[in-house]
Amino acid sequence: MKNSTVTTFILLGLTDDPELQVLIFIFLFCTYMLSATGNLTIITLTFVDPRLQTPMYFFLQNFSFLEVSFTTACIPRYLYNIATGDKVITYNACVIQVFFTDLFAVTEFFLLAIMSYDRYVAICKPLHYVTIMSSRVCRSLMFSCWLAGLLVITSPLSLGLNLKFCDSNVIDHFLCDASPLLKISCSDTWLMEQTVLICAVLTLILTLICVVLSYTSIIKTILGFPSVQQRKKAFSTCSSHMIVVSITYGTCMFIYMNPTAKEEVTINKAVSLLISSVSPMLNPFIYTLRNKQVKKAFSDSIKRIAAFLKK
Repeated sequence: MKNSTVTTFILLGLTDDPELQVLIFIFLFCTYMLSATGNLTIITLTFVDPRLQTPMYFFLQNFSFLEVSFTTACIPRYLYNIATGDKVITYNACVIQVFFTDLFAVTEFFLLAIMSYDRYVAICKPLHYVTIMSSRVCRSLMFSCWLAGLLVITSPLSLGLNLKFCDSNVIDHFLCDASPLLKISCSDTWLMEQTVLICAVLTLILTLICVVLSYTSIIKTILGFPSVQQRKKAFSTCSSHMIVVSITYGTCMFIYMNPTAKEEVTINKAVSLLISSVSPMLNPFIYTLRNKQVKKAFSDSIKRIAAFLKK
């Protein structure tokens, strides 16, 4: 984003109404704290509990890290803006926010696809699971997710660094994002708009294909199990991931596939707020409440802490 005359941007946020701002601040502060606490709890549990040191929980640990990183890149800055009334963000800070929010978001989609593949191997090829999903393979897959995320955002970001801002520096959003920045640029933005759209849609489609193929095979295998108990157990191991996938892809499809949402700035901001605050808050609870091993590990950790405090 080449800087012609603009050295700072002004983030308008969601509203100018002081009463609404107070409500938004309380809501975002609570969701952020719950999100950070929940995701950091899962990260800690997967580190300290030997029962959770498996490929499935290795990926869940990294997913929680991405969630807390993504929401930290979005929410605290907006909370600061509301609390102080200072809506100004420097050019460099804006570029950094765009980079990290996009990197974490795109990497998360590739990780969801990898987590689907992990469940496919666990259910469809259980005898070979330990061999296929070895520690080396898991680390390589995780590295590939980060690399894919970085490669996807490189082209749009490179084009974005050449954008010029001449007259307006007012961003109609609560964070720096590609779409509102393109609207105020005085450069020809057609190429970047197409690049952003292609990268977003390709990421969505490629990862979704992987998820759909994995779960199609999983469902076919589960339905072939002779015992009802076996089928229930198999479905329960996938249910948490399926719910998270549905929430993540559902909200993103709403943004990119709904023509009205693309035109309505207010709706886009509201959906972005849900993605950056509510979704990261829900995910730890979904995995904790629907996963017996995580619940057991959490319960045991609480007991150990209580026993230590009594001493």
